[in-house]
Amino acid sequence: MEKLKAANLFRSELLPVSGKLVERYNQCLVKLGFTPTKLTQFSIDGIGWSPEIAEEKNEIHYLNNGEANPHGILISPLQKGKPVYVPFHTFDREIMQYVFRIHGQKITDITRDCAICLDFDQKIDVFYEPLDLLKYKDVQIRFHLINDLDKAQKKQLQLIEKFKKDQNFIDEGLHSKLLESANKYGDLRNRDLELPDLQFTTESFYTRAFGGVYVLRDFIMPIVVFEDLHWYKEAIKDTVYEVLIYHVFQPELMEKLRDHVLIECDLEKVVKTDRYDRVKKMELAESLTEPNHPICDILNDSVLFKSYLNKLDIESRKRVMSVERYLEKMEVSNQYKISDIVDLKMYEALHSPHSSLKAKHQDLIWQLLVNISPKDVLFFYWYDKEAFYQEFNNWEDSLQDWVIQTIRNNI
Repeated sequence: MEKLKAANLFRSELLPVSGKLVERYNQCLVKLGFTPTKLTQFSIDGIGWSPEIAEEKNEIHYLNNGEANPHGILISPLQKGKPVYVPFHTFDREIMQYVFRIHGQKITDITRDCAICLDFDQKIDVFYEPLDLLKYKDVQIRFHLINDLDKAQKKQLQLIEKFKKDQNFIDEGLHSKLLESANKYGDLRNRDLELPDLQFTTESFYTRAFGGVYVLRDFIMPIVVFEDLHWYKEAIKDTVYEVLIYHVFQPELMEKLRDHVLIECDLEKVVKTDRYDRVKKMELAESLTEPNHPICDILNDSVLFKSYLNKLDIESRKRVMSVERYLEKMEVSNQYKISDIVDLKMYEALHSPHSSLKAKHQDLIWQLLVNISPKDVLFFYWYDKEAFYQEFNNWEDSLQDWVIQTIRNNI
């Protein structure tokens, strides 16, 4: 992981938190029903999530009160535009962009001396069954200020109005209350502390609930794809919803996604792309055993690549070159099927979202495709960073170098 950090590829845009901000962050944790952190320094992302606190609590989604109740914390206007590194839903990034677009100026003012707790309410208090996810529609975004600063403002304004009436300006008791309020909260007369609720409408999305689920509901027919086999088996028992249910590794899933015009793959076009080159190189790297040269050199040098390709056993060689073999054979005869020659996982890795999809839907389908076959290291890094980080640690040192080089060359 140190290599990724050195290359600025590992959570490089986190915001450091120390001093007074730690106290405010802890007040938010307590207000949301969590225990405060014992750390005196940590870092946060755009939604207020901290990797250090997640490690301390041994809970990556420590800002959730159960899978149905996610939260966020704002302690600085500098969180605007920061990445959301471990979103519980794919729409979390959009929500934070929306929050800052509507309330950005107020957030800047409020976080001068206060912090804001975010409550994302989708009108579901607890999940009972996997297909409860289909109930997701509108998310109500509610804002809560620590120390109830907005309520303190109302009381302070009421005291000021009372001070102005009749002969109240000589009331020493009223003087004391005003001074107490001013000393504790400052002058709140001209502060805009009102943060009206916002409503965000969801479309298709991915959630980490139930072990990871894709809810594709903006197309021909709703499709729900589970990453966890247990919850997939539970979901298929449900007879209430008219929905197609798949496990992420079911072969029928790719066929259904093609039928519903969600993905496409033209091998004649794909074979000419950098993406194909990355997938083929990764396929070779995974086939090598005890090479005499660094893997990075083998993948970057065409002579070494051919040399090691020819050293592979015949089945491995066929697998690495299966796409090109298929296209060559198709030039002679169209009697061949893709499944007869092209390696299944390699073929799956070369699919892309259908060009007719909206940009946000394309991003979602890219993430699904990466989960199905993560052979393109660049897209793996872009669309599923947490899984990428875990897999990165398992790769040989020289392969890690090639992966970092490949990502940096495409940023």
